[in-house]
Amino acid sequence: MKKIFLLVCLSMSMVSFSQKSDFWDNVQFGGGVSLGFGSQTTIGISPSAIYNFDNGFALGAGLNYLYSEINDFSTSVYGASIISLYQTKFGVQLSGEFDYNFANQKDQFASVNTNFPALHLGVAYNQGRFAVGIRYDVLYDENKSVFASPISPIVRFYF
Repeated sequence: MKKIFLLVCLSMSMVSFSQKSDFWDNVQFGGGVSLGFGSQTTIGISPSAIYNFDNGFALGAGLNYLYSEINDFSTSVYGASIISLYQTKFGVQLSGEFDYNFANQKDQFASVNTNFPALHLGVAYNQGRFAVGIRYDVLYDENKSVFASPISPIVRFYF
């Protein structure tokens, strides 16, 4: 985790030294929100910030938190991510996101802590500040991950 944090800090500092005073004009903030209620309750938030380069590439960092509860079983997942995006001229956004997650799963008898990496490669349709698509976790390990599948939706917005 310390190495990931150091990499993000170095990346951001290199970008800030290589740019003029218009650095903040190229920074966008946003992320995603997850809500689900019914037989399973799911609440998630994933704020992030990206720096847009002139050639369609963007690089950034994010945080994430997800809470899920089914009956007496609950899961809390939190982590950090490094985000890379490439915007094509045809409205297609390609993405690569490296996440490192920490999870705590509890039921009425025990509590289990685990951690796991994820490398999501995705494709999304981008319209303005909003993107929707799909991504695949190439590092998915069903024995470590708390997620049911390596495939997940992309819903992104930046301001």
